Amino acid sequence: MARHEKSAELKEKIAILPDTPGVYMYFDSEGRVIYVGKAKNLKRRVSSYFNRTHDVLRTNILVRNIADMKYIVVPTEQDALNLENSMIKEYKPRYNVLLKDDKSYPWIVVTNEMYPRVFLTRQHIRDGSRYYGPYTNTSVARTVLELIGKLYPVRTCRIPITPEYISRGKGRLCLQYHIKKCRGCCTGDIDHKTYNGYIDRIRQILRGETQELMAYLRDEMARLSEELRFEEAQELKESYRLIENYRSKSVIVSQTINDIDVFGFDDDGSNEVYVNYMHVRRGAVVRSVTLRYRRSLEESRAQLLGYAMEEIRQSLGAVFDEVVVAEAPEIEMTGVTFTIPRRGDKAKLLEVSERNARQNRLDDLKHLERHNPEERTDRLLERMKADFRLSELPRHIECFDNSNIQGTNPVASCVVFRDGRPAKRDYRHFNIKTVEGPDDFASMKEVLTRRYTRLMQEGQSLPQLIVVDGGKGQLSSAVEALEEIGLRGTIAVVGIAKRLEEIYFPGDSVPLYIDKNSETLRVVQHMRDEAHRFGITHHRNRRSKGQIVGALDGIKGIGPKTAEQLLQHFKSVKRLREAPESEISALIGPAKTALLLAGLGSD
Repeated sequence: MARHEKSAELKEKIAILPDTPGVYMYFDSEGRVIYVGKAKNLKRRVSSYFNRTHDVLRTNILVRNIADMKYIVVPTEQDALNLENSMIKEYKPRYNVLLKDDKSYPWIVVTNEMYPRVFLTRQHIRDGSRYYGPYTNTSVARTVLELIGKLYPVRTCRIPITPEYISRGKGRLCLQYHIKKCRGCCTGDIDHKTYNGYIDRIRQILRGETQELMAYLRDEMARLSEELRFEEAQELKESYRLIENYRSKSVIVSQTINDIDVFGFDDDGSNEVYVNYMHVRRGAVVRSVTLRYRRSLEESRAQLLGYAMEEIRQSLGAVFDEVVVAEAPEIEMTGVTFTIPRRGDKAKLLEVSERNARQNRLDDLKHLERHNPEERTDRLLERMKADFRLSELPRHIECFDNSNIQGTNPVASCVVFRDGRPAKRDYRHFNIKTVEGPDDFASMKEVLTRRYTRLMQEGQSLPQLIVVDGGKGQLSSAVEALEEIGLRGTIAVVGIAKRLEEIYFPGDSVPLYIDKNSETLRVVQHMRDEAHRFGITHHRNRRSKGQIVGALDGIKGIGPKTAEQLLQHFKSVKRLREAPESEISALIGPAKTALLLAGLGSD
């Protein structure tokens, strides 16, 4: 009864929802926040959860668990995104998309002091100091600091140096002064104006304005050379080379591109989605970070892009002007232009971002394989189970391929994969016995019939999935074979078209196109390549054997055993003819060698 009353109360709340932007929260029966969402139109968005059955099971489970709902009205959709992001981090609702890389990044700070210090920090304190970054790669930040240390003698001590401190004469020159890493700030040996000149140059480097700094250094070198101050000019030249080397390590895109942001996706259809963010200043990539999201419900790429932009804005302090994307987000952002490039430098830049996102996925997979291979295998098999519409994990898969050249020596191969990896000891090849001529369909039916009739007779385990190389024709032949031996419906079977992107299911004329970056497709490609390689090798061996046996047939004194011996050693008639007599004699003896050479010579 209480459940019915709650449902009625919930319907009442939904009925009076406003048609305005806002954030809504769903609660379970125990009062816990289980989902937070944003909406351009609260009434339309919230109602959509309850007026239909959803394709995604998790969404239906969420709806069943909703016991109460609250909402907050905000002025704009962008405000809703900001609030949603904050509330997800606060409540960590069970059914929300999950950001997997929520961490703080280091900054390089130039302190607000008479003689500023420059160092790395993760604390952002509002004390008038200038912060540059954040740096998503700490090693890059340390490299920048190392460059600054080589270029300019800035102090590293924490002494609060003031004019009063210097006038009292309490400063003591330390080791950094004697190794020329500091010019004596604590004793006033370097004047404030000269030191601030160093700081101005450092700030240029930290802002990414290396081009302007290099131009300044070139002009200064020329001026000092004209004044015959060659030692000072040489010092500037060394500084110039250091900055040039540092600049060359940046990804230079185009001198015409300035101050834009790029978001690239790697989405293989699984729950894990990688979003790479890059900031480009003066044609060079000066910042790159990849976020990893775990889908919870039906979040589209456009929705995830909105989440990623808000996360980057909050955590990195980014201000967006022009954003290069593959598709625009489902949100209006005031003052932000979304560019979807088709060609040119911006398209290349988007490709670089997508490649970075993909590489992060591969790195995570390698890490997972190394530290937890069982989890990686289970995740792969779950993905394949979903892609191939299976009722159980495909721990045992067999793939078949036919090989023949102009109908001669028709053979077939069967490769076996267990837990997504080749089980080469279980590979089998077949010589086609009942089919005349190049008939791939009939050959496929014969091979499957022989293979699974034998497995059943011997009481061996059957695969969960059969993959046949070919389209609808080969698949139909495989289905016929399974039906005749009583295995139709027991083993799932699919066909792969030649281009490897098309997967055919029995009774379905429309193929499935698996994402090219999917792990499922990579396993299928591996199986296809293995079956083709294994079949071609067997076919080549049969042709060689037939050629040698045919060439030796009728030579007096050369019987089947000798022919087999020659076949195993020389592999082909050509190599046999080219072999020295001593090599042949060592294998079959001088008497048979003489008969063999006489017989081959009379051909």
